[in-house]
Amino acid sequence: MQPQVIFGNADTEGAPRRGWFMGHFLDLPDDPRSTSELEVKWAIHEAGEGRNQWATNAEATTLSILINGRFSIQFPDQEFMLSREGDYVLWCPGVPHTWLAEETSTILTIRWPSKPGDSVGTTRAGTDK
Repeated sequence: MQPQVIFGNADTEGAPRRGWFMGHFLDLPDDPRSTSELEVKWAIHEAGEGRNQWATNAEATTLSILINGRFSIQFPDQEFMLSREGDYVLWCPGVPHTWLAEETSTILTIRWPSKPGDSVGTTRAGTDK
C-alpha cells in the first residue's frame, strides 16, 4: 500500500544521485517519490562549482529556483543571474544550458516529465557529443 504522507530530507536522500531525490530513477515500489511525472533536485553548490559541458533535455521542461546564494545559468544566447531568493529560470526541452555557482548556492530544480536518458551532454550548444 502506498504511504499517504512521507517525511524526509532532500539533501540526504538525493546524495547518491547528485541531489535528485524524486523521479523515475528511484526503485521504491509503492512510493510516490518514484514517478515518471517529474524529477526534483535539491543541490548545494560551492562557490566556483559549475558545469563546463552543455546539457540538453530532449523532452523535459526544467525549472530552477534559487533558495540562497548567487547562481548563473547560461544558455546559447543569454545568461541569467539568480541572486535574490526566489529568482528562477524555466527552460523548455531542446535548450542547451550550463551553470556556475558565483557564491555557495542552494538550488531547487524541478524537471518534467521524468524519463530515463532524457538529459544529453553536448560538446557545445546545439551539438551532440
